Amino acid sequence: MTQEQDKNENTVGAAAQTSQKNAKAWGGVFTEATDDRMEKFSESISFDKRMYAQDIAGSIAHARMLCDVNLLSAEEFRAIEAELNAIKERIEQGVFQYSTALEDIHMHIEKALIDKLGDVGRKLHTARSRNDQVSTDFRLWIRDAIDSLDRLLAQLQRAFVARCDDDFDVVVPAYTHTQRAQPVLAPHIWLAYVEKFQRDRERLQDCRKRVNTLSLGAAACAGTSLPIDRAKTAQYLGFEAIAANSVDVSSDRDFALEFAFDAAQIALHLSGWAEDWIWQSTVEFSFLKLPQSFCTGSSIMPQKINPDTLELIRGKSARVIGNLTALMTLVKGLPLAYNRDLQEDKERVFDSYDSVADSLAIAAPLVAATKLDRDSIAKRINQGYLDATSLMEYLIRCGVPQRAAHGIVGELVRVAVDSHRALAELPLATFQDACDLIEQNVYDYLGADNAVKAMQSYGSTAPSQVRAQIERWKEKLEL
Repeated sequence: MTQEQDKNENTVGAAAQTSQKNAKAWGGVFTEATDDRMEKFSESISFDKRMYAQDIAGSIAHARMLCDVNLLSAEEFRAIEAELNAIKERIEQGVFQYSTALEDIHMHIEKALIDKLGDVGRKLHTARSRNDQVSTDFRLWIRDAIDSLDRLLAQLQRAFVARCDDDFDVVVPAYTHTQRAQPVLAPHIWLAYVEKFQRDRERLQDCRKRVNTLSLGAAACAGTSLPIDRAKTAQYLGFEAIAANSVDVSSDRDFALEFAFDAAQIALHLSGWAEDWIWQSTVEFSFLKLPQSFCTGSSIMPQKINPDTLELIRGKSARVIGNLTALMTLVKGLPLAYNRDLQEDKERVFDSYDSVADSLAIAAPLVAATKLDRDSIAKRINQGYLDATSLMEYLIRCGVPQRAAHGIVGELVRVAVDSHRALAELPLATFQDACDLIEQNVYDYLGADNAVKAMQSYGSTAPSQVRAQIERWKEKLEL
């Protein structure tokens, strides 16, 4: 071997070693291996591996479309489909090997496919980039997450509606400014939460329309010169629309932010409910008896039964709100089209989903197992002059202008307070001194129970209205 031949062989060998160490899907132009610190810093496999099912589904649909347009043979498609399903099975069995050198779930699956099928496996990435692949996988994952949250929200709604019949005879105070305001039926409160969670479900379904848009085919940012059929891919994956601008697709994370907002709104509703039930379960209120199976004790105070589940639900809302803030900050000022910053979106979305899903899953059984403290509620329901508004509306029916009626009742409440009596305990003469239009039937409108029965308007706490709403929700939720 001549000196020149030896030099050439050494050069080729060194290049081969560098290529082997730097065996990246994007590494053709590189002559230096990736620094180990860079690999560790930039990997996403530690969290995006949870999208494996979506990545495989997207890849099978893409390969099927490539076969349709003759960029893959039928035999090649069958081989790719079979091996992708085999890879999925290995992942689900826990025997699939992960490495930070392969960066993300997309490269792991493709590498495993190529190791098995060689050049046939290398054909899978025809007419796609990781940019549109990641976007598609993420959309598929969020679509599944929306469907999951919708089911969990429906379960929580059913838990509230299911207790309405048993609690129908219980009148409780409604609060404004955390002060006793007016009496309402307990099921009217339960249905208030049901309404909030219904709006959450509707927001999720509206978000799903924009999530359910196909990204594949946008490639890196300009589309592809190959004769693909994006409509076929959309059909195979159940997408209702196809993204119309390839530059927009690779930078678009509106769908993720919208989902994160919807998750935050659910968390806010859960947090508000948790706050209500936390203070209503205290000795001071004694409205609710929480199940001990959802509470914890104190390491130093033997008597304590702490509402930890509700406190954690309330607390988790903070991280979900924080995730939304982080995502909005992430995309602020990003130029077109794709930027690696967007790798940071998934952990925030995953965490928001997990936090909300876990909260919903534990909320439903907690609602079902909680009991009303009927004796405590009954003893104090007529405290706080909850029937004052009912008396004012009685005067309005007698022909007294609202502002004048408001003033008259205010004076009567002051008399009742000074004499340590309820309004219903004042003598008729006292009422008639305040307004000569008042008659004996005024007592039919006084007291919490009578104030509830006097209600008439649609959506009010009138027993007939509440009954109708209960039946409506039973039908809607298939109870």
